[in-house]
Amino acid sequence: MERIDKVLAHHGYGTRKDVKKLLRTACVTLNGKQIFDPATHIDLVKDTLAIDGESISLQHDIYLMMNKCKDVVCANRDGEHSTVFDLIAPELRHPFMGGELHHVGRLDIDTEGLLILTTDGALTHRMISPKTHIPKTYAVRLRDSKDEKTRAHYTEQFAKGLHIPHEGNEPEFDAQSAELRWLSDDAASIDETTVKNAAGCDCLLTIYEGKFHQVKRMFAAVGNEVIYLKRVAMGALNLDATLPLGAYRELTEEELNLLG
Repeated sequence: MERIDKVLAHHGYGTRKDVKKLLRTACVTLNGKQIFDPATHIDLVKDTLAIDGESISLQHDIYLMMNKCKDVVCANRDGEHSTVFDLIAPELRHPFMGGELHHVGRLDIDTEGLLILTTDGALTHRMISPKTHIPKTYAVRLRDSKDEKTRAHYTEQFAKGLHIPHEGNEPEFDAQSAELRWLSDDAASIDETTVKNAAGCDCLLTIYEGKFHQVKRMFAAVGNEVIYLKRVAMGALNLDATLPLGAYRELTEEELNLLG
């Protein structure tokens, strides 16, 4: 149960002072009965709220899937580049009851694909915590194509775990075992949505951690270079293959359940 003035303020209707004025000047109804008291409590799940006859969708948290495009950064603001929040409609950028909208993890400026944005801090912690080992799958296009023998060697090396040299100020580390699948070899065993998302790529890499530039550094460690990178899945959630680059939509209840 939450106060009506707090709920409306968090749904984009201004400050609590603005909401008090709204209650005096507009017809605000709760379950069909007009209300005037800003201290009235509302159940976000069960109650129906309307302003001048128009129902208000009440949400404690919001969950968005974005197909991130290149040349935008995962940041609240950036003096040089556009951010993922510049792609979001203004009405979704106000604080919800659950908090501020934020991105779950990051994608590099030149990396495309699945990005989750939410106000649910508990979900974010669960998704990015090193203890949970949430798998993240990337479609990769490489500089150098390889024959079947070399592809098998790459797959074996990634499965064993690679030593990754330092990059700039980023320290060296030993990458955990990762699953490398080649689209030319394994396409028949890969689900249709992933195949669509990976069009034009050479392979799929699933990792269970998230070090700085990890995918690029892993392929560099075996003597190759990533020239295109796209995240196509997080956990059991696949990127919607019909979602255009730079676009976003709310997660369905079924998709949200996939995140646990």
